[in-house]
Amino acid sequence: MVATRPCCAMVLAAGLGQRMRPLTDTKPKPLVRLAGRPLLDHVLDRLADAGIGRAVVNVHYLPDQIEAHLAKRSRPQILISDEREKILDTGGAVQKALPLLGIAPFFVHNSDSVWIERNGGTLGRMMDAWDEKTMDSLLLLAPVASSLGYSGRGDYAVNGEARPRRRRGSETVPYVFAGVSINHPRLFQHSPQGAFSILRLWDEAESAGRLAAIQLDGLWMHVGTPDALADAEERLYVHEG
Repeated sequence: MVATRPCCAMVLAAGLGQRMRPLTDTKPKPLVRLAGRPLLDHVLDRLADAGIGRAVVNVHYLPDQIEAHLAKRSRPQILISDEREKILDTGGAVQKALPLLGIAPFFVHNSDSVWIERNGGTLGRMMDAWDEKTMDSLLLLAPVASSLGYSGRGDYAVNGEARPRRRRGSETVPYVFAGVSINHPRLFQHSPQGAFSILRLWDEAESAGRLAAIQLDGLWMHVGTPDALADAEERLYVHEG
């Protein structure tokens, strides 16, 4: 196992949040509150607690609000990747931010990815599982059957060696991507310019046998709509007692 561990994260916060309207008519989705705290703070607090010292946050929709909110935080250190002129999708956003992310492996974390830990330390488990000799990307997957607010066909199947295979066509697979991954900068070595999905690069890593996965030990909550937000809030309040 290679000792290099992520110390930085890219937090994707540039989306338009259209499915969360009307809550996002005047507020960016990362600042929508869940159990009294903005979704973005749930993510940044979890990263900081896991020892991540620097987070790059991209902005596009209502960016001034996000920047003003982040200016109040002390941990982790925040750097802004500005996409005001053009939103770059997940892959293009990370590619643009590579100079800020450095040369070590880094987390990519959706700003609306939240979950309830069962035994704690999910991000730490991901770092422990990371092996850059055999991986270009490591995905956090959640079981579809035990996820809250998700009713799709899933994203990945996983073989006995923890190697994921993306869903094909109309098939149903048991795992959904939980919005968090560890990625090596070399994944972007031959990536296209401009806007593109990081899925394109994960498909290439899968074909090369260098895509890996770890299962979430907890309850993943798909916070995509106002109703799903209310369900997640109720579950969090029950959990926190």
